[in-house]
Amino acid sequence: MKQRYSRTAIFLHWLVALGLVGTFALGFYMEDLPLSPNKLKLYSWHKWAGMTLFAIIVVRVAWRLSHQPPELPASTGPLAKLAAHAGHLLLYVLMLLIPLSGWLMSSAQGFPVVWFGVVPLPDLIPKDKALGDVLQTVHVVLNYTLLASVIGHVVAALYHQHIKKDGLLSRMLPSFDAKA
Repeated sequence: MKQRYSRTAIFLHWLVALGLVGTFALGFYMEDLPLSPNKLKLYSWHKWAGMTLFAIIVVRVAWRLSHQPPELPASTGPLAKLAAHAGHLLLYVLMLLIPLSGWLMSSAQGFPVVWFGVVPLPDLIPKDKALGDVLQTVHVVLNYTLLASVIGHVVAALYHQHIKKDGLLSRMLPSFDAKA
């Protein structure tokens, strides 16, 4: 029985985690800044990061769909297994929807998304200020839902590590062992 996630899965997990922390922190920081060239620059960086994360998450989802993860510990009850699978599904769905909602919002608000300032991405919908305002709210709500889900994910991992002591967390921690 497979005990650990693959190196690729672990790398993608922590890369996405780091990217989520960075883009969320940047988004939260820039939200209340007064309109200025600096704020516009930060919005561009946020969009670049969001689109880059979107691409990485698509790769992560493709990897996950093509590689079976390790089974949950035998001591995991059916309700806990359902919660774990539902929680992971929610995380994946949110990680895909959030950059899409940001891209849709930018399109509706008439602000182009230019990846790294070089590659213009197409507008997904025509300019519509009212829809842009709704999509901005959707983007914020999805982000806070993701934040709550990530906190739940971390709490569950720590519970397994420190209370149940079933080794669940170690399956996703980087290993520097040559055999890992």
